[in-house]
Amino acid sequence: MPKTSKKTSSFRKTGGSTVYALIYCRVSSERQKREGHGLEAQEARCREYAEKKGYVVEPEAVFKDSASGGGDYTTRPGQVRILEVLDTNPHRSYMVLVDEISRLARDAAAHIGYRAELRQRGIEVESPNFNFEDSAEGEMIEGVMAVASQYQRRSNQRQVVQKQKARLEAGYNAFPAKRGYLKQKDPIIHGKIDAPDPKWLDVLKEGLEGFAHGKFTRKVDLCAFLVEKGFYGGKRPEKFIDNATKMLKDPFYAGFIEFPKWEVSRRKGKHQAIISPDTFELNQKRLGKADFNKRVRMDINPDYPLRGLLTCDHCGNHLTAGPTKGRNRIHHYYVCHHKPCPYYGKSIKKEDIEDKFDEELQKGKLKANVGKLVRRVFDATWDVEVANFEKRLVLMTREKAELEEKAKGLTELYLGTKSSKLKRVYEKQLEGLADEIEEAEERMPGEKLDLSIPYRTALGKATGMLQNPQVVWHGLTTKEQQELFFFIFQEKLPYNQETGYRTDKTPQAVMLFGEFAGPKTQDVEMVGVEPTSKTD
Repeated sequence: MPKTSKKTSSFRKTGGSTVYALIYCRVSSERQKREGHGLEAQEARCREYAEKKGYVVEPEAVFKDSASGGGDYTTRPGQVRILEVLDTNPHRSYMVLVDEISRLARDAAAHIGYRAELRQRGIEVESPNFNFEDSAEGEMIEGVMAVASQYQRRSNQRQVVQKQKARLEAGYNAFPAKRGYLKQKDPIIHGKIDAPDPKWLDVLKEGLEGFAHGKFTRKVDLCAFLVEKGFYGGKRPEKFIDNATKMLKDPFYAGFIEFPKWEVSRRKGKHQAIISPDTFELNQKRLGKADFNKRVRMDINPDYPLRGLLTCDHCGNHLTAGPTKGRNRIHHYYVCHHKPCPYYGKSIKKEDIEDKFDEELQKGKLKANVGKLVRRVFDATWDVEVANFEKRLVLMTREKAELEEKAKGLTELYLGTKSSKLKRVYEKQLEGLADEIEEAEERMPGEKLDLSIPYRTALGKATGMLQNPQVVWHGLTTKEQQELFFFIFQEKLPYNQETGYRTDKTPQAVMLFGEFAGPKTQDVEMVGVEPTSKTD
């Protein structure tokens, strides 16, 4: 925020000096643009007023914002910039022009605050449609108008919310169309209603059902499928995990409407569903059973390998970690920093919490004869991963070729035009394409990959982790430890400052393979998994 100036009005206004106008324009909706309250219309009326008053409007003296009525000048770039101009040119005489009083702000406190900032700099405001008087009566009228604008904004907001809530309660989506849907007009019965986009209907159905029934083992596999089909465009599948998670959790795709924020409970929607309610529930079970692709904080520190992986058993918030300087040496602690927690600020020695974690790791140690079964499962999963990788590689190669072809066409247009404006447009487009091509090249392997190498490495780590997790854990880098944490445990571990780790959190690997770890494990055949062709 610009520093408040202590300049007074008498300092600014010198007799006969040139007065420079700073024009401020603001709109809060597309409707205002269409109905004559747009930025260009406001600017034109202010310029006309400035010309009549003899004010000078310099080329860069128009400041525009597109923002809703709420908020104040600290969040509006145009108003912040006006204060910066005033502070940069303290010896100039300025006048701020607005088309209407409501354009300055439609919140009374924000209006008063900004006017105070201007007055501290010796600046007044004028408008072709409102007379800002420097008197007690004028200030009262201005205040009443500001309050009236605030009331109108809040009243409009309340009416919009009421209409949207009524629409939701009737089973309609009152917001922009969901991804994969289109807004369609039905003037006879529904008005506007969401309908599946024919382009994506089959793709989304296959993707959401595929995740429910295990065709896509992880969220990233679903994302890779949607990228391959073009639903998500041009980036790595990992970029879309959050988007896919929201879609999997959204009952809208199963034909329901809900909006808890406005106390609209789940109900049957009027729109066409893409998946059945049973499929939706299967997806919720899968998401609840194991939080796939959990995000782990990556500002990792080798001194605190468990940071970001542990929660306080009393309040559920993360345990943080850091050093504390003692009299003779540095001490390392984990601690809960959630103030309402009864154990807020009570430190846990790093040695204690990490030694107890080793004990938890040992609980996940499986019998030695489970290795063959793990190998079978790993082989089947690896084959799927290789197939997905090869598909993504084809997609990335095609994408890069298309970008290069597009860049070639733009280069020809650039060389063929004599217009400097068009050249600048083409240059900007070429810069964007160059960045996209560079990103595509970074994602592609530089040479033919020998997939047997990562296969052997990953299999060795996975098998070793199951058979002796403590030893393997301490042989990994901190990043690898944090990434493989959820291979061992279902969720972040709660730690009780009095009793240690919660003992009911059985490592998920034990739950998955434990029942097969009997004396005849070598004879067990996995249903649906063909014998592997890889040599032992």
